Amino acid sequence: MSRLPRIAVYPGTFDPITLGHLDVLRRASRLFDKVIVAVAASDSKNPWFNVEERLGMARQACKGIRNVKVLELDGLTVEFARKHQAAAIIRGLRKFSDFEFEFDLAHANRLMAPEIETVILMPSQDQFVTSSSFVKDIARHKLSQAAAFVPRCVLPHLRRRLAEKA
Repeated sequence: MSRLPRIAVYPGTFDPITLGHLDVLRRASRLFDKVIVAVAASDSKNPWFNVEERLGMARQACKGIRNVKVLELDGLTVEFARKHQAAAIIRGLRKFSDFEFEFDLAHANRLMAPEIETVILMPSQDQFVTSSSFVKDIARHKLSQAAAFVPRCVLPHLRRRLAEKA
């Protein structure tokens, strides 16, 4: 008798996707049969890249991870997870200051969808400081330094966005 595949959703803005995101994603891909990277519009965060650009970057960055699919997230994460029959929502926790937000979010999600677990994964030690905001701040000053924190496929997008903002 075969079991149903264990599916997880890894939601985020991914503006842009970073090596820290990929580190968490690789860890999740070892724990679950399928991981869906759910790219949210998050217009309230004033993203540098539109959803289509972020979906493209994420798809390119995830090409080498066999059990990952990248989709657009529209609406509540728990509803998206239910629609895709996910057992878990993956969240990355980089530092203690993230904990309170993630704690509150996990409890809110549990109230709305008690059947879906929140799984918190920490990136490798060398990726603890990496965030999309951090990458954009570095890129504004010296794009070559941002290369240490993003997949190679993201650099042309950062370069183009910075040229447009100049």
